[in-house]
Amino acid sequence: MILSGKEIIARKEKDILIDPFNENQVNPNSYNLRLHNELLVYDNPVLDMKEDNPATKIVIPEEGLLLDSRKLYLGRTMEYTETHNLVPMLEGRSSVGRLGLFVHITAGFGDVGFKGYWTLEIFCVQPIRIYPSIEICQIFYHSIEGDYTPYKSGKYQGNKDIQTSMLYKDFEKK
Repeated sequence: MILSGKEIIARKEKDILIDPFNENQVNPNSYNLRLHNELLVYDNPVLDMKEDNPATKIVIPEEGLLLDSRKLYLGRTMEYTETHNLVPMLEGRSSVGRLGLFVHITAGFGDVGFKGYWTLEIFCVQPIRIYPSIEICQIFYHSIEGDYTPYKSGKYQGNKDIQTSMLYKDFEKK
């Protein structure tokens, strides 16, 4: 079951925390999250899954930033979220997708108990100008059935900023 927008409002400050929260960003069954004014781009033209790949920070000015269609950009939401007793999911907004801007297309599944900002994987099919604070994606919530252990500690739990891939840590376990 997916929660309605009215149910998201009813559960805020209980098992859903979105900070800051603005009722104007509530949809019939989701909540729009905004893009922070910073992005990361990887420094190396070839990325290695076994390495901590270095990245450079870019600030999105108020007049916008033109994205290159040959690069992956990492952004983050302006809103901090916490989810208890529900499974958070993230999708790009259809209005954004219709401009050829793909946001968070491969990693939209969250874990019950996640706390932090969402790092967004951003890619465009042709150059596009983006702006800070744009409502770029939407979070929605599924109920969870059965006994579960909430996500408490992980590579991305409790983050404060944009995070590059930490897949390399999985190789360290072996």
